[in-house]
Amino acid sequence: MQDTVSTRQVVYNDGVVRAFSIATMVWSAVAMLVGVIVATQLSFWQANLGIEWTSFGRLRPLHTNAAIFAFVGNMMFAGIYHSTQRLLKTRLASDALSWAHFWLYQLIIVAAAVTLPLGLTQSKEYAELIWPIDLLVVVTWVIFAVNYFWTLARRNEKNLYVAIWFYIATIITIAVLYIVNNLQIPTSLTHSYSIFTGVQDALVQWWYGHNAVAFFLTTPILGIMYYYLPKAANRPVYSYRLSVVHFWSLIFLYIWAGPHHLLYTALPDWAQTVGMIFSIMLWAPSWGGMLNGLLTLRGAWHKFTTDPVIKFFIVAVTFYGMSTFEGPLLSIKSVSALGHYTDWIIGHVHSGVLGWNGFMAAGMLYWMVPRLWGTKLHSVKLADTHFWISTFGILLYVVSMWVSGISQGLYLRALDVDGFLLYPDFIESLIASKFLYHMRLIGGLAYLTGFCLMIGNLWITIKQGKPVDGTVEVTGVTKDSSNFFSLMKGAPVVYSVLLIGLSCVMFFVGLLGTAIIVAALIVVTISAILYAKRAKTDHAWHDLVEGHPMAFTVLVLVAILIGGMVEIIPTVMTSQQIPGQMAEVTALQNEDGVYRFMQEPYSPLEVEGRDIYVREGCYTCHSQMVRPFRHETLRYGEFSRASEFIYDTPFQWGSKRTGPDLHRVGGRYPNQW
Repeated sequence: MQDTVSTRQVVYNDGVVRAFSIATMVWSAVAMLVGVIVATQLSFWQANLGIEWTSFGRLRPLHTNAAIFAFVGNMMFAGIYHSTQRLLKTRLASDALSWAHFWLYQLIIVAAAVTLPLGLTQSKEYAELIWPIDLLVVVTWVIFAVNYFWTLARRNEKNLYVAIWFYIATIITIAVLYIVNNLQIPTSLTHSYSIFTGVQDALVQWWYGHNAVAFFLTTPILGIMYYYLPKAANRPVYSYRLSVVHFWSLIFLYIWAGPHHLLYTALPDWAQTVGMIFSIMLWAPSWGGMLNGLLTLRGAWHKFTTDPVIKFFIVAVTFYGMSTFEGPLLSIKSVSALGHYTDWIIGHVHSGVLGWNGFMAAGMLYWMVPRLWGTKLHSVKLADTHFWISTFGILLYVVSMWVSGISQGLYLRALDVDGFLLYPDFIESLIASKFLYHMRLIGGLAYLTGFCLMIGNLWITIKQGKPVDGTVEVTGVTKDSSNFFSLMKGAPVVYSVLLIGLSCVMFFVGLLGTAIIVAALIVVTISAILYAKRAKTDHAWHDLVEGHPMAFTVLVLVAILIGGMVEIIPTVMTSQQIPGQMAEVTALQNEDGVYRFMQEPYSPLEVEGRDIYVREGCYTCHSQMVRPFRHETLRYGEFSRASEFIYDTPFQWGSKRTGPDLHRVGGRYPNQW
């Protein structure tokens, strides 16, 4: 097959980019406004208005979905479509698919905004949408994937730039995560049950939940970082080699870390330990990416006082580093014992979404919108004001939640000299947090105010300009003529798969086996280096993989599937039919003081009660998981066992305690809280 040479002008499809950019601005205001409302409800209960569809339990999932999928999702698609066309020097493959993607995605957001306040939910964090909307999400994602990979096939650049690697990983991994976590059996048009139950459901959910953060809020934004930071700084990426290490280590390690959300729960201890170990290992690639971003900007620091885009990017990448330091820290078991179920987790999540994603979105929009409408930014001073107000807001928010979370953990675990609860009522921890909740509300209002200034500034910028589609002159079309299967059998791919496989085996062998495998890894690595030196080519092995999107995608799929399969398959295949299980929250004490658990399916009335619990979003404030700590068993009763949840679908372990744990309710504490 011969390459053909021609010269022609390519006109980019920037219309859909403009649409996603405007949607980003609209949904950012909605998401943050709902966030301010739920923060107000936590400070002043009267803000619930006494109406069921405006209660905290129903609005909090609306806030999280709006912030993640409406705000960051639209920003992500705008950045991906805008940068990809320019990196590949080609127009999006299909205008029809691009616009179908845009309108279906907005339909999904509107459907979520209607159903969640109505109590139509699966009650699984970041996966609350009911099954008909889930199907629409899958259809929309397939349209996006087809359009994207079709565009890759039509590219006018042989090798794929760093940002494209992260976009490919996002598309592949989110598809796997979303489909597996939303396997369910519909019982009506608006109701369904997950095929997983209890411990299995919890593991699959947080395998999805953690990696939704990883591959929806991190990898695509890193791709955007790798494109827009060099553009804003007018400098190349600091280190290509660091980009390679950052990418492959990040996507391989991230997928294993989900169980760190379930430390000290009824999840098997081996899964908790694996999740913690891989979470700690994430420090290296995450900080490698942060340093690559900051060092890319090192020649543009003098612009900090004059260019708002540089301001936002510097702070965004700094928040990325801070969040990716805090995440592994919180995954250490002793730290999790203190911080889990407290406001510390809330502060951590918001530093990532608002600090990292929000500031990257603002920087990208300030850079991109004037170019999309062929004009200059209306007011640099207004953008600077936005920066300082929102920076103050997010810092106040995060610090108040740090202090609140740590104080809550200390209050709830405090014991007197006799080993009994120093603060037996749950309400003490809430009283201590009241002032900090007010501070969080002020911080959220400041952050929202800053984004309202941005929306006004950009809207005036749009009105004073006219839509402009980017163009590029393309000379020569480089197309891959090598055989895909021969590439997959080549040394680079074989070495990559072997290294990944051996790394996984290390977790299932003893010390001697680990030493042998490490020696094998060294031999394989040396062999790869010697092979590369003897190869008569001017390209590094990774250059060859970059030039073949299909091979690259297959390697990404292998890297992300290994961790999921190793963690999920043993848990799902293990039978939960253990003597002495129970479905009800019932524990009977025999003459010897030993608890005996009753195994009984839920009655129809109990199933109805669980459905009401799910509908009202009770899991947003309450947990149903008593951890094996003395202060928890004194306050809540016997610690929870895996066998107690075999009929629970969906599981309701929760991730925050604004109110007390409800696994063993019944006269254990007063209701003042």
